[in-house]
Amino acid sequence: MMGTPVILKIILTDCSSQRLTLPHGLPVSVDDLKDEVKKQCGLEGNFRLQFMDSLFGNEFLNLTSMTEVVDNCNLRVCDVSRPTAILNDHERSAVAVLNPQISYTLNDSSSLSSGYVDTDVQSIESTSPRSSWPAVFHVPKFSYDVELKLQQEGLTYVQNGTVLMPEPKLKSAILDGLVQEIVKYKVYVTDKEMEEVAQSLIKTHPCLSEKGSCTGCGGWKTSLKYKLSNYRTHLRKLGCPEVTVNSLKKKPVGKKSAAFGVKKAKRAEVNFCPTYPIAETEESLEAMQRALLLDAKKRNNRDIVKLKMEKTFALRRHEVVRDGPMVEDFMARWPALFEVAEINSEFKRITTKPLQSKFLSQLDLHSGTLMKLFQKRGGQLGGRLETIISQMANCDDVDAGRESIIKGLCIYMGEDPKDLVREYV
Repeated sequence: MMGTPVILKIILTDCSSQRLTLPHGLPVSVDDLKDEVKKQCGLEGNFRLQFMDSLFGNEFLNLTSMTEVVDNCNLRVCDVSRPTAILNDHERSAVAVLNPQISYTLNDSSSLSSGYVDTDVQSIESTSPRSSWPAVFHVPKFSYDVELKLQQEGLTYVQNGTVLMPEPKLKSAILDGLVQEIVKYKVYVTDKEMEEVAQSLIKTHPCLSEKGSCTGCGGWKTSLKYKLSNYRTHLRKLGCPEVTVNSLKKKPVGKKSAAFGVKKAKRAEVNFCPTYPIAETEESLEAMQRALLLDAKKRNNRDIVKLKMEKTFALRRHEVVRDGPMVEDFMARWPALFEVAEINSEFKRITTKPLQSKFLSQLDLHSGTLMKLFQKRGGQLGGRLETIISQMANCDDVDAGRESIIKGLCIYMGEDPKDLVREYV
């Protein structure tokens, strides 16, 4: 029995995608769909498919069931084969120093000379425990005695509505637990975020609600602010760079105030000012930075540069946060950073999110809404937008469609698309 024809968008890379037409409807299994993708897209090798999940902010998740696939949905191809790189003796020893965990294996099928081997170059991605602030803050499990006390008082609250007036020791234990959960995300928290934590606390444990507060948690919010401030003092004594960068001795003369020029994450930076890697110092990282200036000029040296850029990430962040250098000076010190691949990598190190794929997926998601805005615009700008709309109506190329949407957005905002991006080839 012939099914209803289905059209899917297959994202091959950040800069390449195409339509997949299934005239007989969706296949029965994921493997059958992969075979069809291989056939129509001309792919080889091992890969997995991912679908855009609206439950998680339209992030791409692994496709394990055909129930997630519908007409006109987006699927992404992820290559799971591990690429190899060929390094000479000098480069191989440099990689080994940077990452001793790399194993070198000779490819039996190759005809390489004794001076070359195949190596799987593994990324030394930061193992920072930090993650972005959650959409819903989850109250952690407290110590056994605290949980037992809250369970007992929670039962009393359900029975007769009596709230708990915690003794200092119990309150301190609750605040300590919340602060430890907060610093998993950041050490400087906004007023709104602190309100979310306090609200989550009384929602999880209603017996801790405050009857004299209009929000039911005003006292907890204030106590949390003081507790977190005291904990930052403790971190500063331990040398935490995210806190020491705001110490009074680093403030300019005449402006040594705790409230002046506080340097903290303001644009979703998860790894705002990370610590140096284990066994590394500022001096050793500076030496690596000087070596990078030479490595960046060599051909076919991408793997060495990538490893060293990963290793020196903390040093760059300290420079940006502490010194605020001019872009020209920063480019002179870190020329390798201003390559497309490294810009994407650096963005992911800072925010833990992929830059290009995230931007393109969100652009695709909102393209329909943007088109409706363009169609409603009148006047001179509306006339210019009609050209963009007509081009998109007759265009099947995804990349060209994205380009038109971005140009249309520039026109909609009264700007010249020619001034947006210049690509140097």
